[in-house]
Amino acid sequence: MKFSANLGFLWADRPYPDRIRAAGAAGFDAVELHWPYDDDPADVKAALDETGLPCLGLNTSRGDVDAGENGLSALPGREGDARAAIEQALDYAVAIDAANVHVMAGFAEGLEAEATFINNLQFACARAGGRGILIEPLNRYDAPGYFLKTATEAARIINAVGDDTVKLMFDCYHLQMMGGDLTHQLQDLMPIIGHVQFAAVPDRGTPDHGEVHYPYIFGLLDQLGWQTPLGAEYKDPRPTDETLDWLKTAREGRT
Repeated sequence: MKFSANLGFLWADRPYPDRIRAAGAAGFDAVELHWPYDDDPADVKAALDETGLPCLGLNTSRGDVDAGENGLSALPGREGDARAAIEQALDYAVAIDAANVHVMAGFAEGLEAEATFINNLQFACARAGGRGILIEPLNRYDAPGYFLKTATEAARIINAVGDDTVKLMFDCYHLQMMGGDLTHQLQDLMPIIGHVQFAAVPDRGTPDHGEVHYPYIFGLLDQLGWQTPLGAEYKDPRPTDETLDWLKTAREGRT
C-alpha cells in the first residue's frame, strides 16, 4: 500500500512547506493538508515540486473557529460564506495542484440543513474544474452536533447531489467510532469512496494499536483494488519522526 501524510496533524509544529519536505524525507507517497491558507501557495507548490509528492486534498475553511464553527456548507443562511470558502479552497487547490477539496458541513441538523448542504455541494461540483469534491462524516464524540455523522448519511447526500464529482472521504477512525463494520462498509461503498484515512481507535493515535487491526484493513483495500495513497491522520504527542514505526512495518508487509 501507499501512504499519504496528513499534514494537519503530522509535523504540525512547522510551516506547511517544511511539513511537506519532512513527509518526503520520511518516505510518504503523498500529502494532504487541512487549512494551509496562512502559507503562500507558491511556497507550498515549490515544496511539492521539490519532493515530487502529490497533494491529495485540503479542507474548506471552518469559519469562525473562535465562535465554535467547524464548516459552513450545511448552515442555512450562510450560503454566501460557504461558497466563498469553497471558492477559496478551489483556488488554492488549483495553485498547488491538489486533487480534492473536502467541503466541511459544519454544526447543523434537519431537512433545511440537508437541502443547504446539497445545494452548496452542487455549487462546488460546478466549479471543481476536474478536481474531486469530498464529504466526510465526523463522529459524535469528537464533533458532537456535526451535520454528517455516518457513511449512510453521506451516501444519501451524494446520491441527492447527482454528480460523480462528489465522493465520500472514508475515515476509518470516525466510522469505527460511529458503529464500525468497516469491512462491509468498504465493500459496499467502494464505488463512491474518493479518499481513505486512518488512525487508531479510540485514541486516534498511530495505527499499530487499538480495536482496528489495520493490516487487515490495508489488505482488504488492496483486494478491492484501491490504489490511491491512504491518509495517515493520527495524533501523537511525540515528534512525528518518532511515531513512524508503523510505516516501516506496513512497508515490510508485517502484521
